[in-house]
Formats: sequence, structure tokens, C-alpha cells
Amino acid sequence: MPSFIRLRPFVSVFTAALLCSGAVFAQSASDLPSSAQEQPPALIDPAGASISLATSEVLFDFGVALNACGYDDGLANSEPVRSKVRQEVDQTLASSTAATADRDKLCVFFERHDFGNSAKNVAQYVSLGLYLAPPPNLKLTVPQQSLPPDANGVLDVLPLLRTFVQDADLHATWVNNRAAYDKLVSVLHGPITQMTLNTDIYLKEPISTYTDRRFLVVVAPMLNPGDTNARIYGRDYIVVVSPSKQGTIHMHNVHQAYLHYEIDPLLYTRANAIDRLQPFLNMVQNAPISFQDKSGIIPFVIECLIRAIEARTMNTGVPVYKIPANAPRRDITADYRKRTDYLKQVARVRQNFVDKSMLQGYILTQYFYRQLIAFEHTPTSLSQSIGPMVYGMDVPSEIGLIKSLHLHFDAPPTSEVVENTLATPDALDHAESLLAQNHPHAATAIANQALASHTSSPDRAWYVLARASLLDGNVPDAVQDFHKTIAVSKNPRLVAWSHIYLGRIDDVNGDRNAALAQYKLALEFQDNSKDTIQAAQDGLAKPYRLPGEPPAPGASNSAPATGNPPAPKTKIKLPNPALPPQPE
Repeated sequence: MPSFIRLRPFVSVFTAALLCSGAVFAQSASDLPSSAQEQPPALIDPAGASISLATSEVLFDFGVALNACGYDDGLANSEPVRSKVRQEVDQTLASSTAATADRDKLCVFFERHDFGNSAKNVAQYVSLGLYLAPPPNLKLTVPQQSLPPDANGVLDVLPLLRTFVQDADLHATWVNNRAAYDKLVSVLHGPITQMTLNTDIYLKEPISTYTDRRFLVVVAPMLNPGDTNARIYGRDYIVVVSPSKQGTIHMHNVHQAYLHYEIDPLLYTRANAIDRLQPFLNMVQNAPISFQDKSGIIPFVIECLIRAIEARTMNTGVPVYKIPANAPRRDITADYRKRTDYLKQVARVRQNFVDKSMLQGYILTQYFYRQLIAFEHTPTSLSQSIGPMVYGMDVPSEIGLIKSLHLHFDAPPTSEVVENTLATPDALDHAESLLAQNHPHAATAIANQALASHTSSPDRAWYVLARASLLDGNVPDAVQDFHKTIAVSKNPRLVAWSHIYLGRIDDVNGDRNAALAQYKLALEFQDNSKDTIQAAQDGLAKPYRLPGEPPAPGASNSAPATGNPPAPKTKIKLPNPALPPQPE
């Protein structure tokens, strides 16, 4: 993965040790494994290929349950396996009163969680299903607080689904139809591979540039083939597609998700240099673009760039005309005229796409379209060109050009799949990811931007700032930001771990009385997770010490230190550090 943040040559031993067993922002749930550690969705194989296709028995189970409760959207155009499975399940229900009763309870649940929009109804169960272990357990594989918001609202479906899966013996139905699923994966493998290859060639990025990130396409034929669901979890991107009866999917939507996968990290790792583009976002606050796209300058710029790339690479539908290799000389003028007419038609179609995006509020699409034309004639990759392209922009000149167009924004689009179903990455998710990659400065920039834009999670932003300060060796700022986290947060895990960090800081600085008070507060506010309880109890049992540091003279395991504490340590450096693993 290309990196644009220069690492500092030193980081604090003190802060590295503190972070080694600290807390990732998360909250335990009843369905969470006891060793709750932030991890990718269940379908992601950290050792697997960067780009892959898969099937999911969990999504199969959700799909069966929804279909059994009258979910018929897209049925006439669905892959035949959907109807086949429905028939098999109907036969099971006809012979099992227990399975029928389970089905009825699920139907009541689905009805009570109806948004009045079928696509949104299904999306919440797709969101949840991506973070569940395979049946029969169907347990969360991530902390509850790490779930997409829509998935949090339907957690109570899990006990109902588990019972239905067991009584209806859905695993047997899954096994009976697994061959059909595998065939669909085989059919889609070629087109998806070609799409990703063509995209990488256009962006001039080496294949498999990212070794620590995954792009996964999940085939789920029990769902409506007209819908595409995409989710971003940390550094991993998942797209759920449902083939039509012709075996095709909406490749355009998968392409959009793949462009996000390629482009998002290029801009989020440079978040501290993009504030100068804020005036563009201010110009489109009344435009009919999605809330997510105008909630921050980074997602807005990314969407404009993606639309420009789509305009440059789209299938225009204009029949290709090439001058015949052996054309007679007498025909050469007519052939050149035909070729010129073809190129003009293509240019008009591309420009119409750009104009439409501009009228929808994506006002930097035209700028990036011009930049990409120049980019196509250079040998440099997008990762090498993104700096001059974005941060070399003449902002005042571009603002003047846009104003001269006198744009009158269109009505909101009704069929933009990315706006409806592609969840753009939360900025603070990227900040957490940057901390994990030892980029405290970039994480700090994102957290500060979140606070400036009045984020709905200010406690999480302050927590990111505190951890970033620790990584950067700035203990006073870390202390201040942990206190701010405690002051505004209602999340018990976040509050507890802020107290634990403060206790460890006090211990290292020799103030045992203050440290004990912090550990006791951590136990008072703890979230019932084992790692929180253990960390607080360890702090009460004995003073926290940096690796290799001897115990303080005369210090017992639990007795408060006596006398005046030494001067607080604010900068303790260690050459060539490595960021410790994220804690449980």
C-alpha cells in the first residue's frame, strides 16, 4: 500500500507500552466472543487474495428467512436457484410445525422493522450478516459498536434466526444448493477479474498493490438482483451482489465500489492537507447529493474523482469506428471523417455524464475530468499523480470557473446505487486505521476535522486524538484529551479505557494515589468485557511499569506511593519503534 505520511524516527516507549494493552473503541455485546478483538468481517481471509469472490451461508439463511416472509422483490428476474430454494423451504415448512412457528416469529420481527423501503429493509440484515460467524452459532465477530448503524437496530433477530435455521435444517438446504452457488461464482469470476484489471491498468496501479486490504464480492442469489449492497469495514471492502436469471450483475456498481477501494486510502492518508478545498463543499450544501458525500471534504472529493474516472472509462454505447488498415487512398478522407465523427460522439457522451454530475452537485467532476485527460498521457500512476492533482489545484481559479457556469442543481437522483447502498467509510474509522498503521498525524487531522464538522461522536474523536498524542509522545495533550473523552462520552468502554490510560500515565509518573483512583473509576464505568476488567484489576494490583523499567523504590504491589512523586514524564523516546498490536 503506498504511504504518503513520513514516519517520525522516534516514538515514546511510554506511549507504545501504554497502547500495547489499551482499548480499541468498541463495546461488548451479548453475542460477542469473550476475547473481543477488533477484526475484519467473518468472510474476510487476512491471508487470502486481495480481490476475491465468495458465497455466504449466513446471507443464505437471511435470504431464506426473508423469502419465507413474502420477500418477492426481483423474483421474476432472479437466478433460478432462488425459486428452487424457496420450493424446498416451503416443503419443509409444510411438514414442520416448529419451523413454521419460527418463521412466523421472524415475519413479525421483519414487519416491525419495516422502513417502507424494501432495499433498506434488506440492507440492514445484509449489514448484520456480514459480521456473523457461520451457523449454527451466528455470533457477532466484531464488537457491537463496530457494526454499521442499521445492523445495530436488528440485533434482536439473531435468536429468532438461530432457531429457524435449526428447526428448518437450512444447513442441509444450503449443502443441496451449494453447487449452484459455486457455479455462479465461476461464471462471475471472469467479468469481475476483467473489471479490476481494466481499472488497475487505467489507474496505472500494479495489480495487488494493497497487501493488507481486501476487496470481496459476495454472491447472494436469494436477494433482489436489482439491488447492490456495499460495505466498508476498516481497510476491507465488501460488495454483495445477486445475479439475474441471465447470470449477470450490476457491474457498474461493483466498479464504483472498487474505485473507492483504490482511491479512498490515497486521500484519507493525506487528510491533513485537504482543508484548503473546503470552499467547494460550502458551495454545494443545498445540492441534492447524499448527506455522506457532503458531510466532509474528503468523501466529496473522492466522489467527484470517481465520477470523472467513470466518465473517462465508461462504455459510451457509440459503435467503435477504426480506419481500416488497408483502406484505399481514395477513401482515406472519408475514413478520417468517420473516425473524427466517432470521437466527437464519444466526447459528447462523456461530457454529458460530467455535466450531469456537475448539476447534481459534484462540482469538481469537470476539474478532475480535465486532469485525467492529462494523466492518461503520462507514465505516472494515480497514487503518484494524486498529490499534484488534488493539492496542486488552483482553488480560487476553480471556484471562479464553477461560479461562471451558473449551475442550477437538479432534483435528487432516484437511482444512484452508491448513494443508496454504498456506505462510504466513516472518517473516524479511517483515523483508527491510520493509528494502527502508525500515522498519528494523519489520524489527528481527521479527528480534528470531525470535531470541526460537529461529528455525532465527539467522544470518539477526542479518544482518537488522545491515542494519537500518545503515539507521538505528547503525554500532556493525551491526558487532556482523555479527560475530554470522559467528559462527553456515554460509552462505558470508552470511559473505562480513558481512565485506564490515565492511571498508567500516573503510575509511570510515580503518582500511585492518582493511579489507583483512575483504576477504580475504570471498574466503576467498565463495560463488563474481560479485557477492561483485567486491565483495571492489574492496575490496582501493582503499579504499571514500562517494559524494562524496575519497580519504584519501596513500592509494594498495591500500596500507594508515599512522598512527593517525581517530575512527570512527558517525552520518552525509543529509536525505530513499531506500533504495538491493537488490544483486546
